[in-house]
Amino acid sequence: MAENLGRGDWIRTSDLHTPSVMRYQAALRPDWLAHLGSATRQGKRGGSGGVARRRRKGKPGKWVGRALAIILALPALYLLAALAGSLVPVNDGWTEPAQGTTIYLADNGIHADIIMPVDANGMDWATLIPKRDLAAVSPDARWIAFGSGEQHVYLNTPSWSDIRPRTIWSALAGGKRVMHVEYVTSPDYAVRQIRLRPEEYRRLWAAIRASFALDGRGRPQRIDHPGYGRSDAFYRASGRASAFRTCNAVAARWLRLAGVKTSLWPPFVQGLVWHYRKVGS
Repeated sequence: MAENLGRGDWIRTSDLHTPSVMRYQAALRPDWLAHLGSATRQGKRGGSGGVARRRRKGKPGKWVGRALAIILALPALYLLAALAGSLVPVNDGWTEPAQGTTIYLADNGIHADIIMPVDANGMDWATLIPKRDLAAVSPDARWIAFGSGEQHVYLNTPSWSDIRPRTIWSALAGGKRVMHVEYVTSPDYAVRQIRLRPEEYRRLWAAIRASFALDGRGRPQRIDHPGYGRSDAFYRASGRASAFRTCNAVAARWLRLAGVKTSLWPPFVQGLVWHYRKVGS
């Protein structure tokens, strides 16, 4: 009878879908297959837990990688926006008149200054910026140049060799804005020229004047700084400077307020001056 039971067990497990060894083991030890399945499931749980732990460990690295990619992409996005802002015009219908008052744009490769006559169209800059504010202005100085920028950049970098990491950071992060004013005897160092109608000249004059931070008497506030030479000085300005409100973007804003065709947003000098005639043309 025992032989029949064993034989019957083997016959009952003769399933073509079950491997022969497993069929035989199941016949002799019915609990073995369940034990095997439990061990297999435990192994899977342990394996998936290890994968999960590896995934959890990988998440910080993934976010760091994404952050680095974003940081590296920001300069490219800024340059792309600068190109677009330099090519998109405002006051597009403006045309240069045949007659009027000529102003000039100086370009040192980084920023632009606007050079205007000291006295023209009934507006005298010497009443607002007295020559006595400066160390030694030439009596032949009939022109005056204006620029605006972040105070650390302007005050601490009279030459390329003076650029420091803090200067670069100040230019990017931004800070207080200052005005740089210089009396010059001739605009012959300028690269571009623009002829303005009387009303355009007056609007430009008013836009530049409004950039000065005035004291209680309505006078510009001179900063205690020796300047770059003996005929220039720095004054406090309204507003702040930043990577988005650069000296060139401010100059473009002055021209836009005057009604002159200019770029929508030119953070670099090349994006500003290309609209205008070269000096001598």
